[in-house]
Amino acid sequence: MARILSRWCYHAPMSPAPAFHPAYFTVRFRCSEPHPAWPAEFAIISAQATTGESWSPEQNQAADRALAAHLSKLELWHTRITGYSPTTLHAEPSWAVELPASRARELGAKFRQDAIYIVRAGELVVVSCDDNREQQVGG
Repeated sequence: MARILSRWCYHAPMSPAPAFHPAYFTVRFRCSEPHPAWPAEFAIISAQATTGESWSPEQNQAADRALAAHLSKLELWHTRITGYSPTTLHAEPSWAVELPASRARELGAKFRQDAIYIVRAGELVVVSCDDNREQQVGG
């Protein structure tokens, strides 16, 4: 079961599910600064290279800037959050954004993602951008 480490970062004890790449179940998240109030439900979306693909740093940065600009135009609550692997230490800048899962999936697909995360009442769920598959992370 995922649990809140503090008011602004999550730790999810992981067990891989066969429907998703195992990397989705080993992720940890960190934030550079606390936020006084997090929504009860929000999405975590990246615009970085899709799992299994390699993009140049410039491509990743351009995609991240485009996602940030898109979120700003929508005038939704959002904040920087970084997903990282505790074993490889690979880190991926992402955005926590207050969006319903259906809209978050669409946004993830628009930014070429295989999956996104949804946090619902402190529980972390990985959600496919291609279909309605979802799997709780941990627990």
